Amino acid sequence: MSISIYTLTSDLHDEQSVDTTTQAFLATLGHDYVLTDDYADYGTAPLSLIFVRTGGTEGRFRELLPTLLQQSDQPFCLLTSGTNNSLAASMEILSFLRDKGHQGEILHGDGVYLHHRIEVLQRVEQARRRLRNCRLGIIGKPSDWLIASDYDPVKIFSALGITLVDIPMAELLSVYHALPMEGEVVGADLTEDESLRQSLPGANHIYCALKHLVSDYQLDGLTLRCFDLLTSIRNTGCMALARLNAEGIVAGCEGDVPTMLSMMISMALFGVSGFQANLSTLDNTTGELLFAHCTIPLNMVERYELDTHFESGIGVGIRGYMAPGPVTIFKMAGDMSRSFIAEGEMLTTTHRENLCRTQQLIRLSDPAQARYFLTEPIGNHHVIIPGHVADVLTELV
Repeated sequence: MSISIYTLTSDLHDEQSVDTTTQAFLATLGHDYVLTDDYADYGTAPLSLIFVRTGGTEGRFRELLPTLLQQSDQPFCLLTSGTNNSLAASMEILSFLRDKGHQGEILHGDGVYLHHRIEVLQRVEQARRRLRNCRLGIIGKPSDWLIASDYDPVKIFSALGITLVDIPMAELLSVYHALPMEGEVVGADLTEDESLRQSLPGANHIYCALKHLVSDYQLDGLTLRCFDLLTSIRNTGCMALARLNAEGIVAGCEGDVPTMLSMMISMALFGVSGFQANLSTLDNTTGELLFAHCTIPLNMVERYELDTHFESGIGVGIRGYMAPGPVTIFKMAGDMSRSFIAEGEMLTTTHRENLCRTQQLIRLSDPAQARYFLTEPIGNHHVIIPGHVADVLTELV
């Protein structure tokens, strides 16, 4: 996808010389772009850069600013080539913007740095646009034990443009009982255990009922007070959530809104919800952490097996095997006041009997970050995202 680059050039400079320098510089960026000095559509592209080609352009920018603010709420990105006093003029412009309370930065460096930085900014702006006007459902309400997982709908909407939609658990149950049972039973070929085979049709039917609510309420994602299903229909939401996440519909457990938000941010940025999990053990010395939960997005695993739900021993749980490799641990607070981001390596999947079914042993890149979990955690659930993506997450949150 091309970026839009809007030029600022002083009349004092030789146009032909500046054009030659411009073409050589932009070729180093490694991005497709549209170059123009017409600001009429500024802010419409996923990323709009202002290329300060020369010095003496500060006054022109000041004249343009009121119009630019009307057209876009993006932070200002000032691209500089390092020639013709481009950087000096950009510094004056950025200082002016900061004094006026506006956000911005100067993009300056070699081609490798600029290529990566533009890639990050483009991804973040696309995510912001995707998050704006998202609708996330809270089916039931947060589980009773989530005493520190409060959230502020006003701050969430102000920061991300996300609307939270409360849906009674009774409505899900009503849909579950009213819908005809579908013929396909996903996972039927993965077990010979008779109790699991008997639970699978119902586990997949929960998926159908949730899909119905997603359509009715026009949801981009949801979090489910899933433990209520254990007593009401003697089954679990683990299979349903695993399937929904794989389809691009964010689906979280236990009515945990901050975790659902974290998963939605991951989905908007990287196209994957992430693995919602509890921290089970921690080694302060090595920075090794063991995370576990009974469901994981099916598009995050190489393969998966079926088991019962850990705490209850009933229904259908998922034991997923994610490929070892780089991961990032992420959590956003429900009032948008802080977040936690840490990179590491997923080492292996473990099989402890006394933990939830999907278990990931992760070693932090910086073992000192393990201290966070013991001194200032943001609730118990955290989200495991494939890849080292801290720089992109930090840019958004």
